[in-house]
Amino acid sequence: MAYSCQLMQESPLLGFPRLRFIHLFVLLLVGLFQISSGIVGQVSKSVREKALLSCDYKFCSEEQSIHRIYWQKHDKMVLSVISGVPEVWPEYKNRTVYDIANNYSFSLLGLILSDRGTYTCVVQRYEGGSYVVKHLTTVELSVRADFPTPNITESGNPSADIKRITCFASGGFPKPRLSWLENGRELNGINTTISQDPESELYTISSQLDFNTTYDHFIDCFIEYGDAHVSQNFTWEKPPEDPPDEKQTIPFAWAGSDAVKAIIIFFIAITVIAVIAAIAIIIFCITVKFRKHRRCFRRRNEASRETNKNLYIGPVEAAAEQTV
Repeated sequence: MAYSCQLMQESPLLGFPRLRFIHLFVLLLVGLFQISSGIVGQVSKSVREKALLSCDYKFCSEEQSIHRIYWQKHDKMVLSVISGVPEVWPEYKNRTVYDIANNYSFSLLGLILSDRGTYTCVVQRYEGGSYVVKHLTTVELSVRADFPTPNITESGNPSADIKRITCFASGGFPKPRLSWLENGRELNGINTTISQDPESELYTISSQLDFNTTYDHFIDCFIEYGDAHVSQNFTWEKPPEDPPDEKQTIPFAWAGSDAVKAIIIFFIAITVIAVIAAIAIIIFCITVKFRKHRRCFRRRNEASRETNKNLYIGPVEAAAEQTV
């Protein structure tokens, strides 16, 4: 409050001790009004946006000379308008736009997190030789920093048929809350952590979830902060079953279904039967040919013996004499 009074003394109209005392008295009244009146308006914006705060007081332009308008945040001055001349305090210079015609409102440009808080507009009117409080408006400004879309990553397998995923997001404000959802039902996350950077005041949040891999999942990571939220989904499809042992399968890469296996077995059986039949035919042909050749050989021998029997070589004596 003392800082506000000191700054207000720089105004020409506060050069007199009496006016200084009146201004101090007004600021004390403002504190009492804030306690009793509560919050009149609420404005919610994001970092780097523009916030319009309205004093919500209508007047004629001819009355500017008899009005004083003070905007302050808690116990620190933001701006003042005396005799129609605005004065902006150093912390808000170059990013404050004052609009007298729009109900004594002003705009804050390029919002930062420290801009959030309670702003009070005090309107004084000169009556009966002094300034009296004619209007008081309190506006609550909420400033948030939007979280980016969360990032979901796989974090290993704690056990058989169990997979773990992690949801992470950073750079948001106010303090977030993270939920795991599946088909509208909230799941129990683990290792949920929330941290805040002491300088930027921005939050970081992460959480993990374990789920069974034996069936399909459609999971959402849902982060709420203030009146805003962001989310990311994760889909898990059950992997196909492992093929049977190769030693127990038919040695064909495309042997899969029962119908294919039956066809393969049928063709293998046909092939085996054909091979056996071919071997049998070959053996039969060899046997027949051998028997035929044997009969021909036998007949030839018999014919040769018959020929030898029919040959006449003369008397034995003559033959003997001839040899002598």
